[in-house]
Amino acid sequence: MNSHPLSRRRLLHGIGLGAAALAAAGCESAVGLQERAANAVAIPRPGGTAKLGLTLDLIPKNLFTNTGPAITALIGLVYDTLVRYPARGLEPRPALATEWWPAPDGLGLTLKLREDVRFHTGRTFTSADVEFSLRTYADPKWNGQLRSTAAAITGIDTSRPHEVALRFAHPLSNVFDLLDTVPIIDSETAAGIGTGERFVGTGPFRFVSWRPNTDLRFERNPDYFVPERPYLDEVQARIIPEKSSLLSALKAGQVHFADALSHRDVESAEKYGAITPITLEGAELQIYTGANVTAPPLDDLRIRQAIAHALDRDRIIAEVFRGTGFASSLPWPEDSPAHDPVRAARYVRDLPRARSLVGQHGGPLPVIPLTYVGNDTSQSAVAQIVQSDLAAAGIRVELDPLENSRFTKQLIGGEFRGLWVANHSWAQFSPSTLTVSAYPFNARKNASHFSSPGYTGAATAAWQLPSATGERAGAAYAALSDQLLDSLFLIEIGVYWHRWAHTSALRGIGYRRRRELDLTDAFLA
Repeated sequence: MNSHPLSRRRLLHGIGLGAAALAAAGCESAVGLQERAANAVAIPRPGGTAKLGLTLDLIPKNLFTNTGPAITALIGLVYDTLVRYPARGLEPRPALATEWWPAPDGLGLTLKLREDVRFHTGRTFTSADVEFSLRTYADPKWNGQLRSTAAAITGIDTSRPHEVALRFAHPLSNVFDLLDTVPIIDSETAAGIGTGERFVGTGPFRFVSWRPNTDLRFERNPDYFVPERPYLDEVQARIIPEKSSLLSALKAGQVHFADALSHRDVESAEKYGAITPITLEGAELQIYTGANVTAPPLDDLRIRQAIAHALDRDRIIAEVFRGTGFASSLPWPEDSPAHDPVRAARYVRDLPRARSLVGQHGGPLPVIPLTYVGNDTSQSAVAQIVQSDLAAAGIRVELDPLENSRFTKQLIGGEFRGLWVANHSWAQFSPSTLTVSAYPFNARKNASHFSSPGYTGAATAAWQLPSATGERAGAAYAALSDQLLDSLFLIEIGVYWHRWAHTSALRGIGYRRRRELDLTDAFLA
């Protein structure tokens, strides 16, 4: 799951380091075999404190949105989920659920639960906690991006403490996306989540404290159900908003790990000599330009088509993301069941075509605001390239940098005045999840204020399939992709891999499909 090269001998040796414990636990460790193999030369030892550097602080009310390094670190350290996707593919693996079987009519799923799991308070985990977590996630106040799927669960049978039966309003092709996503939370302490006072899960580390804009602390969960895990005694996460300061802290050994560095910074750190990158393959992100289709001149499809033809996607992937990705007119990673290389190449840089489309609009164009997160160096670089590309096509844009929390608020609330640049996730899951859940894409309510019967119908058809893969799914995804390409309320630039960086002192770092940090197998060498 990362960029380390492997030999067969190192791989086999690495597999052996944790295989017995994982087999006994019956769950899939997110660290991945490759990371373990790359660290095979260092023997794991218990104890010590891992020091993390994160650029964005915790926003407790965003726990279920999976946005920001502090949120994803918190979820990865403190919480478990019912199932866990591997690095590639959509075949779920056991986590808190050990096995499952679908209802004969396709409108339900029964899961058998582990019987040896306790919350950090010492209370035993049961099926009632599954119901509470799913119902909480479905509550609109938490802004969970898979809320529509959670709300489609119409019945939950918890009559058996270690078995839960779900009933659906209709077939759900992405139900395992939901079960991989929803953190299992403790009902007795859930009131403390919104205030940031308490975060109680069943994960490898227990939440200790949070000092806003300063740090978070976690300690080892001695009752974790994976034998002899975690190795670390403690995790300390410092909030370091300036990426230059974070890079300096990493190089100086003041932190062992850095999230949210730019790809250029990760390259710089790697050249420094004692820093190792981790490329989060299987947890792809997409960079895109969004459009408020109610704001002139973006209400004219020809202008959105002109933008799509004006963008130099290859340059952005090469320069900003240092070649760790590929240009695409669609959001799907190459291993997605929706990936289609022909459709993905529909819009390429063609300035004569872009200028012709602008000319067809007729009349002078107003200056269009282009909003992005100002202290994100990657998004800033992309915004500047977009501004230059559009100027070459006769479209003037005015850069509008915002602080991250304001940007997120405008994204969720659909408050952008014109164009915006951002990255998005969720395309690495079942394709229907993107179009019925993610804020930019949601067919029923999105940041672009776009709606059409064709798009809503295609999104619903893909969502209500009995499976995320297969011939029927492929046809549904082709129709969905055509809707995205024809409407262009979002103009994709490309797919890329996020990168982390760590010192040689911290080994065994893992991640989940949404880039949550997993230190279950991590240790200090």
